[in-house]
Amino acid sequence: MVDEHGARAGTQPESESPRRSRVPLPSRANKIVKRAISGVLLLDKVAGFTSNAALQKAKWLYRAQKAGHTGTLDPFATGLLPLCLGEATKFSQFLLDADKVYRAEIRFGIRTSSGDLDGDVIAERPVDFDAAALEQALERFRGEIEQVPPMHSALKHAGRPLYEYARQGIEIERAARRVTVYDLELESFDGTHASLRVHSSKGFYVRALADDLGEALGCGAHLVGLDRLQVGPYHLDDAISLETLTELTEEERDARLLPADNLTLDLPRIDLDLEAAWQISHGQAIWRAGLHVGELLRLYAPDGRFLGVAEVDQDGKAAPKRLISSE
Repeated sequence: MVDEHGARAGTQPESESPRRSRVPLPSRANKIVKRAISGVLLLDKVAGFTSNAALQKAKWLYRAQKAGHTGTLDPFATGLLPLCLGEATKFSQFLLDADKVYRAEIRFGIRTSSGDLDGDVIAERPVDFDAAALEQALERFRGEIEQVPPMHSALKHAGRPLYEYARQGIEIERAARRVTVYDLELESFDGTHASLRVHSSKGFYVRALADDLGEALGCGAHLVGLDRLQVGPYHLDDAISLETLTELTEEERDARLLPADNLTLDLPRIDLDLEAAWQISHGQAIWRAGLHVGELLRLYAPDGRFLGVAEVDQDGKAAPKRLISSE
């Protein structure tokens, strides 16, 4: 997958998932009139849906002309999946780069080929440690660490995602990457299963954490559950499921959307006069005092409309980077 978990085909068995959806996927036979609607939808993805299937269902419900997600979840994983509709897709990168918070369920004593429950069992070893030893092992995974991405991921090698090689039994050498674990909390441990709360930077793979932790403890381990609780400033508590979304009227669904500029609220705001707004909208850079080269800015017209994002160029001018369509 694009972010922390890797992308693979297949779903989790019915008996192993507490949250599954019965929402039907959109049919190509159902012709709909699409509309130019924009916004950010905080979706609570259930197990059994690929992120793309969830995206396509939401796009169909909103009759949106275009849609995209901001980092995917494995089919067995649940939790927060922010989706962008229309013009909001232009700013999805801001969430792809955001920190994330997960609750991870890990099973010790069994190592799998993928690091999670979808893989083949490759080793079984006895589990012989207590909560204190587990806490001690967790310490080495806190802070800035080097992590080798798993083979079952969407990272590219020779133009192909690694998971395609993994499906063929081909192992590709991967370089370790520097990632940050801001917080790693042991919530529970019963001797074979542990629940962890993980707050990490972009590029962190929770499946790799499970596998590495199992090897550090000498027994092997794999991920059996993953719930994404937070992406950047967005929380799972504010998300809505596809099942609930399906039951709403179109007006009620539209009310669930956050405006496109919500993705850029961390950037300094610049309110433009009519002349500057016209210049930006026509691709021209504008000068403002106190700007710093490389700085990103969110821009607004005199009437308060969000215009898009500018980047300060080498001349110290705010140059258009991503603009909202005026059509």
